[in-house]
Amino acid sequence: MSRARADRVPPPSGLIIVDKPSEWTSHDVVGKLRGLAGTRKVGHAGTLDPMATGVLVVGVEKATRLLGHLALTEKGYDATIRLGQSTNTDDAEGEIIATADAAGVAEDDIVAGVAKLTGHIMQVPPQVSAIKVNGERSYKRARAGESFELPARPVTVSGFEIVSIRRTGHTVDVDVSVTCSSGTYIRSLARDLGDGLGVGGHLTYLRRTRVGPYDLSQARTIDQLATECVIMPIAEAVDAAFPRRDLTAEEAASVSHGGRPAATGLGSGPIGAFAPDGTLIALLEEHGKIAKPLVVFVA
Repeated sequence: MSRARADRVPPPSGLIIVDKPSEWTSHDVVGKLRGLAGTRKVGHAGTLDPMATGVLVVGVEKATRLLGHLALTEKGYDATIRLGQSTNTDDAEGEIIATADAAGVAEDDIVAGVAKLTGHIMQVPPQVSAIKVNGERSYKRARAGESFELPARPVTVSGFEIVSIRRTGHTVDVDVSVTCSSGTYIRSLARDLGDGLGVGGHLTYLRRTRVGPYDLSQARTIDQLATECVIMPIAEAVDAAFPRRDLTAEEAASVSHGGRPAATGLGSGPIGAFAPDGTLIALLEEHGKIAKPLVVFVA
């Protein structure tokens, strides 16, 4: 190893909130930020399709250990659904496989269709997705021409608001704002809205506006990050995303070595545990009367 490499100071552990550009994959963003941050220890929470833009949460160094927990948080999207056309991917990146005249679809019917897709629902994911079928990614099987069905999964669409309805010829574009649980496919909402109205539908625009507490106001474009690679400190990132527990010095020393302190009733989800000086010690998860470390960041 060269002396320059050995003396290199790693970047601080934390999150980079990226405003992902269209046509970039999430992997493309990670590759770019590895260069900008100067480390291979970079990963992302919650994949965005190449067509989509908006909030992509990227972890650097120790913060990569947060990503699986952050991916489970609620998300927000702005989207446009085109009624009257169906595609093989349920979005504009696919081929149109069916058309219908949607000009006669009434606004009240669209409102009713959206209402049916709001709340706790069962949703069938798109076949062109990263879900595994018998150990192989669904999109690979779909692109190979295989015929298969994906099982419906429970998701929660806590908000599905119509922003505007625009009519052009035989198609209708519905601009919407969606708040949903992890694992919800906005492409599937577009498909199911169109199918429920009898005219088919697909997604033509998608912008993620929020992942948990992180939103577009904090996001920076790739060009901005190339000028200044801003990394949110890991302690700040955890404090924003999870309930906080302030440990005593004795508890902090114990938890840093895997100790299990008494539960304090903060809930079963991840809890950020901090030392008296504000240092992030771990993520905890409460089980009955004890709190078990999920991830320890110091030792």
